Amino acid sequence: MQIGEHTIECVTFDLDDTLWECYPVIIRAEQVFYEWLSQIYPRIARDFTVESLMAHRRQAFTAFPDMSHDFTWLRKRWLTQLILEYDCDESMADEGFEVFLTARNTVTLFDGVESMLQKVNERYRCGSITNGNADIALVGLKPYFDFEITASGAGAAKPDPIVFRAAISAAAVAPEKILHVGDDPERDIRGATQLGMHTAWINPDGQNWQGEDVPTFELKKVTDMVQLLESR
Repeated sequence: MQIGEHTIECVTFDLDDTLWECYPVIIRAEQVFYEWLSQIYPRIARDFTVESLMAHRRQAFTAFPDMSHDFTWLRKRWLTQLILEYDCDESMADEGFEVFLTARNTVTLFDGVESMLQKVNERYRCGSITNGNADIALVGLKPYFDFEITASGAGAAKPDPIVFRAAISAAAVAPEKILHVGDDPERDIRGATQLGMHTAWINPDGQNWQGEDVPTFELKKVTDMVQLLESR
């Protein structure tokens, strides 16, 4: 794929809300965790609804602003807090986290995503860049990616340059030879653009772009990547 004088050699993808819809996944995962808690630690569940337990978790997260990029650490720290408050077995933190993580990575891909990733990966080096704790192996997409960058692993969240520098290093090519694909104007598009990467903004609602750092491409759905790459 040629963009001006640059030949694209690597394509990176955001995960949540780019390859699948995130909100219903998180809500379902919280419900699965609450149901597990109700069975294994009913004393905790009796004091909360799903919604109030989520509020309790969010409040606990605010005590650690320096760790806001690492949802895994934050959630385990919150579970440790519940253990202390309710005098539970220490194993609850790891067990409870695994229950949530499994459900959090049970996703419904947008139509055609797996086929699209296979076609892109046949022609380009591919990577994932995510702020959340989505896991491409648990989701079942690992065969289509050559590397993965997480906010927890990088030590910062998009749009921090640290994350995109980690992706550039993993891709082992110059930033202008990378096309980053994502739905978030700030975290994905501006973040990648400021490091010199090309970008494809997934914009299903037809929103108007605001400000500078205009995306290289604008697509209605992520599977339009196939037509885009084949046309250039």
